[in-house]
Amino acid sequence: MFYPEKGKKYVRIRKNHRNYQEERRNRRRVRGIFALIIIAAFIATCAYIELPQMIAAAAVRLYEAYSTNSITDAPEAAAEEEIPEEEEVVEEEPTKPVEIVFTGDVELSEYVQSNYNSTGISGVCSNGMQKVLKKADITAVNNEFAFSERGTPADKQYTFRVAPSFVSVLTELGIDVAGLANNHSLDYGQEALSDTIDTLNGAGIENTGAGSSLDEASRLIIKEVEGKKFGFLACSRVIPYASWDVRNAQPGLFTCYDPTELVARTQAAKSRCDYLFVMIHWGIEHTTKLEAYQSQIGHAVIDAGADAVIGTHPHILQGIEYYGGKPIFYSLGNFIFNRDISQTAVVRVTVDEEAGVSYTVIPCYAGGATTYLSNETGTTGYDKTEEILETLRGLSPNVELAADGNMTER
Repeated sequence: MFYPEKGKKYVRIRKNHRNYQEERRNRRRVRGIFALIIIAAFIATCAYIELPQMIAAAAVRLYEAYSTNSITDAPEAAAEEEIPEEEEVVEEEPTKPVEIVFTGDVELSEYVQSNYNSTGISGVCSNGMQKVLKKADITAVNNEFAFSERGTPADKQYTFRVAPSFVSVLTELGIDVAGLANNHSLDYGQEALSDTIDTLNGAGIENTGAGSSLDEASRLIIKEVEGKKFGFLACSRVIPYASWDVRNAQPGLFTCYDPTELVARTQAAKSRCDYLFVMIHWGIEHTTKLEAYQSQIGHAVIDAGADAVIGTHPHILQGIEYYGGKPIFYSLGNFIFNRDISQTAVVRVTVDEEAGVSYTVIPCYAGGATTYLSNETGTTGYDKTEEILETLRGLSPNVELAADGNMTER
């Protein structure tokens, strides 16, 4: 007997193993032979006891008719006998859960480049950190610099530019999506921004948040995994000059100082995908205090259909809020940046057909320009997991963060 395994899905497939048509013909032949014997005996009896000729003639006609049809395949007047079909149980593989990972700000500083040149990708992210990024079906980052060797630096305190060859850092880490809506993508002008877009496209890393028109800068990235469509948008509330806004000069950035367009694009995007994630560059650097507009825009985007909002720019961790049953991560801090990052986090979104959507915070830090998982002692000599989770708990009043980083609404 076949016993289905727990957790498996099954479909029934009808399958015949016997020739039922031939069996029906054989049964008709047997019944016909018995009927002929009975009729022949009746005719003989009629002749022996001299029954009226009319009865004997009728019997002879019945014999002739039945003998002609009963042992051939012709008679189908009677309804075909319904024969139950055998059923075979065949396993159907369950749909695999989908994992999406988001990081904070990425800037390939000179420290990071030096590590990469000397020890390869393990000098940028530890092996454990790499596994988290590569295991995910989709990994998204905020790309906070220009991939270019052209352009003139903007008149601002910090300008970031990296040779296009270093895009291999992102490809080796398994990055699939890059947000370009931030206050550094145009550090070296429009030529450098164009180079950045071309470099990422050439490496197979889809990008959004910048472009040569509003439609291009606000374009929706759709990734399909396990039959589900996952959408990504990027927008900035932080730019140093109004000319960086794509509506003022092209190429430029998609901004949300007035969130009307972002809300409209979010609504339109939600109709095209099953799950939608909006990455927003906002807030004030190096403070955990939220600006009023952060919650206002975050709530509006969730109301418009986003399944989560992922914030960047403050360079440190800010709180997490559940609003309408959906999370807003106000800032994930720096992920790959300078020499040392005391606290940062990666967010893993798991979409399971049966269990639904769940969110997990994965605490991280960087030492010597290498990013580690919090439980990797690396340069610290101790496990930083609880320390980082406790920081987030103190900043997130309506979020329950378990010891393993799993999130629930309080």
